[in-house]
Amino acid sequence: MTDLPAPRFLDRATPPHIVTLILLAGISALSMNIFLPSLPGMTEYFDTEYRLMQLSVALYLAVNAALQILMGPISDRLGRRPVILGGLAIFLLATLGCLLSTNAYMFLTFRMAQATIVVAMVLSRAIVRDMVPQDQAASMIGYVTMGMTVVPMLGPALGGVLDELFGWKANFWALFILGALVTWLSWRDLGETAPRSGQTLRQQIADYPELLTSQRYWGYALATALSSGSFFAYLGGAPFVGDRVFGLEPGELGLYFGAPAIGYMMGNFVSGRFSVRIGVNRMVLWGTLFNATGISLNLAVFYAGQGSPISFFGLMILMGLGNGMVIPNATAGALSVRPHLAGTASGLAGALMIGGGAALSALAGALLTPGSGAFPLLWIMLSTGILAIGAILFVMWRETRIILPTDFT
Repeated sequence: MTDLPAPRFLDRATPPHIVTLILLAGISALSMNIFLPSLPGMTEYFDTEYRLMQLSVALYLAVNAALQILMGPISDRLGRRPVILGGLAIFLLATLGCLLSTNAYMFLTFRMAQATIVVAMVLSRAIVRDMVPQDQAASMIGYVTMGMTVVPMLGPALGGVLDELFGWKANFWALFILGALVTWLSWRDLGETAPRSGQTLRQQIADYPELLTSQRYWGYALATALSSGSFFAYLGGAPFVGDRVFGLEPGELGLYFGAPAIGYMMGNFVSGRFSVRIGVNRMVLWGTLFNATGISLNLAVFYAGQGSPISFFGLMILMGLGNGMVIPNATAGALSVRPHLAGTASGLAGALMIGGGAALSALAGALLTPGSGAFPLLWIMLSTGILAIGAILFVMWRETRIILPTDFT
């Protein structure tokens, strides 16, 4: 952390205001999920198979993950501001490409280019870590992501309504307009927070081994990736469950789909309120337990033959609650292992999270069939949730083994 002036809104000579960070994270999350209720309709529009259109989630996440590996070191070298503004500009052009697409493959190409918006989410967290120390960072990240969850919570519902009124393209016009507004706000308010490293990109990437050899960093990063893996599997499989298992219309699916975001907002409020007092490790542990418990209850309801849209989506609130506690705290822990590499650490952890999410999203789409019900999706989600518990328990065990400050890895 460096000595930075107090933020002044719309003054790019100072660090960004929290509102700007919320909206940067929000537009990134909105791009991921606003159009999901439209997937069945888009499949018909492009005259293709659902599994191909479902790749608009998996491929987006895969490119998203790959970009994060580069964006962290680049932002440590060039600064947060130019990287964020560049990513926003490419996102706007890619969104126009999605609107002009004439076939599924053209759409998927531009959809992958939309993934550059990931810089907004990754670097908003790195900016927080530039500004404040670990426990305060967990609290501030909690408040930032609590605010941003209002957007994706409303996103699927808004997307479903827009689809029913104007068709699937309305979702991408909404993304373009909102993206343009966030770009303007970032240009005016986003002051630089990262000291220039003076290293080349090759030297920056060479810093990765310093993170890769840290056991605590891996523990935090895996806790984040595995816990959020439940959510990414949900992104890939829930539209199918809602449409094919429960027969929901796009508007109904959009309303139900946002249920986890209610819990996520609650979890982020808890993180913002209590992380400094309780500590990041215990917050992450409780979050992973809430996540796994909610999915276990969901499975039990289906095995009892009582599965319904209310039970399936309603119990996902517990998954959201758990992730709202895990992600800000585990992220703050990962970024604090090597504070001078906050951008690199955020990018690498984000790549692990999103890359794993891409694989789980694709797996959920591949395993779900009209005769399978929701069982494959729920088992994937539960498996990653249990592994997340193991990851944070490893971090807590590791800290009990540390004797010297120099061994704090």
